[in-house]
Amino acid sequence: MSTKPLKRSKHLKSISRDHHHGLLLCWKVREGFKRNISTTRIKRYADWFWQTHLAAHFDVEEKYIFPILGNEHELVKRALTEHRRLKRLFEQETEVWRSLSLIEEELDSHIRFEERILFNEIQRAATEPQLAVISAHHRDTLHEDWDDDFWND
Repeated sequence: MSTKPLKRSKHLKSISRDHHHGLLLCWKVREGFKRNISTTRIKRYADWFWQTHLAAHFDVEEKYIFPILGNEHELVKRALTEHRRLKRLFEQETEVWRSLSLIEEELDSHIRFEERILFNEIQRAATEPQLAVISAHHRDTLHEDWDDDFWND
């Protein structure tokens, strides 16, 4: 299986932009660690990002994108397993530094898997009406309304 990216369907572009913002979250967590920012500040941002954006993104993928291949498809099984793991990490309230560190690593890896492998496979299999359903249920919604730019400290 080739991992060379296809030109992204217009119906999946907003999902890919979400992925870009997810990669920025990973970068911000890394920057926070590099700059010795308190885990409380980083966790507040990660929680906000999860509640405001990422949980809904996962929901759209699970309801409208993954069913194109089916939940029994190996790539979809992997994505669903990673979603469950990431959800648990975001909701973890103890061992915060460890959870943030794992979020940073695992979310980065998950996004790259979806963009390079899973979405290429979905795009190959999807019909135009299936892709249109995705864009009907997902819009660019990220508005970075956050007052603590700890990654710039």
